[in-house]
Amino acid sequence: MGDPQRRAEETAVNPIEKTRGFLTEVVTEMKRSSWPTRKELVDSTIVVIVSMVLLGVFVALADMVFLKIIGLLTGTA
Repeated sequence: MGDPQRRAEETAVNPIEKTRGFLTEVVTEMKRSSWPTRKELVDSTIVVIVSMVLLGVFVALADMVFLKIIGLLTGTA
């Protein structure tokens, strides 16, 4: 058995080395990643925008319909 103080010093990791190791791993992972082409990105963006517009119109229409129905049921319409 060794001195506990010495063992703690041997296993302690320098925070700068730890950060450097983390950043190296991040860069390595980013290089392995598959990035979309510009066309794929534009197409996906258009799909999201159109979907949000359609969803917004649907929610607005449903809101108006339910408002009318509740108004008729409560006699405030």
